[in-house]
Amino acid sequence: MLMVTRKLLHYFTDHEVTVVTSYPLGDNVYNRDAVGRISKWALELMGHDIRYIPRTAIKSQALVDFVTEWTEIHLPTPDVTHEYQTMYFDGSIMAPGLGARVVLISPNGSRLRYAICLHFLASNNTVEYEALINGLHIAIGLGATRLYVRGDSELVIDQVMKESCCKIPLMATYGQEVHKLEEKF
Repeated sequence: MLMVTRKLLHYFTDHEVTVVTSYPLGDNVYNRDAVGRISKWALELMGHDIRYIPRTAIKSQALVDFVTEWTEIHLPTPDVTHEYQTMYFDGSIMAPGLGARVVLISPNGSRLRYAICLHFLASNNTVEYEALINGLHIAIGLGATRLYVRGDSELVIDQVMKESCCKIPLMATYGQEVHKLEEKF
């Protein structure tokens, strides 16, 4: 709780926070006989409006309602027509290496999934660009002429859509490569 309070201080100072837990955190933090670190933590947490309540059983209908509401809000609704293919790209930096994923969805709904392993050190944005460029090459190789492209890297999308400029020469080179490939669609 202490680490969360420190990282999200602006929320804790402006709002009442309710912690639902199956452990007796409230009893431990507000124990008058506490000594050492716990007493220091209690002093630091005292300035915030934090309530600790025990976890209760969740009725199954409430869980279904929550999942339904969350799914409607957060899942993207692709506007795929019958003449466009859709490509999703994502790059990731993992402990053993770098990788990229591309999913191509044909107009009839069939999915082709590709995993790309990169064998060089790179930043997160570089990996995202590699995923995009490799996905475009794959789509061209499959004969796609119309393509919706979706990704989760705001920086890469802004640079490709020319809403922000590329200040790093490597990113500018990646952007130029993407624009060359766009001409084929």
